[in-house]
Amino acid sequence: MHILSKSVPMSLIACCLMATPAHALSHQDWDTASSIGAYGLTAVAIGWPLMEGDRAGALQAVASGGAAELVAQGLKATIHETRPDGSNRKSFPSGHTSVAFAAAASLYERQGPQAGIAAFTIASLVGVARGKADMHHWYDCVAGAAIGLSSGLLITHKPDRNVAMVPWMEGKGGGLTLAMRF
Repeated sequence: MHILSKSVPMSLIACCLMATPAHALSHQDWDTASSIGAYGLTAVAIGWPLMEGDRAGALQAVASGGAAELVAQGLKATIHETRPDGSNRKSFPSGHTSVAFAAAASLYERQGPQAGIAAFTIASLVGVARGKADMHHWYDCVAGAAIGLSSGLLITHKPDRNVAMVPWMEGKGGGLTLAMRF
């Protein structure tokens, strides 16, 4: 029995992002909304598989988000693009957008298109919010989306219900058990 419906978590996050009319949002509100979206999606991408007992899915979501963040931060340290608000030279690419798209791609791969499409919608809203917060140029967000999408699709794989690999540890040793159903 599944604890979560495939549409409930995405709907909840979408409601959080859209609770305030867009015309009433300040730059700080857009910044807050983008953080809620990016880190909310990440929490769902990791938590949903854990609640279903899918440790491999959770680990893949962590790896996807970590890889996206690592690439984004490496490019920020190398390129030195000035943010639209002039606050610093770490605009390119958008880290929030890269993490959001990595989480969305993980959800798409592990939970299917229904959850994935909702997640990609929220990830897109994160990119829009980063621009509205005056933290990124549009191309920073597009690059962040490409980085996150790439890491999510390259690292996360659809679950194979006929093969299970289970790591184990005891005493001074450990290993990996492979179980296959024919």
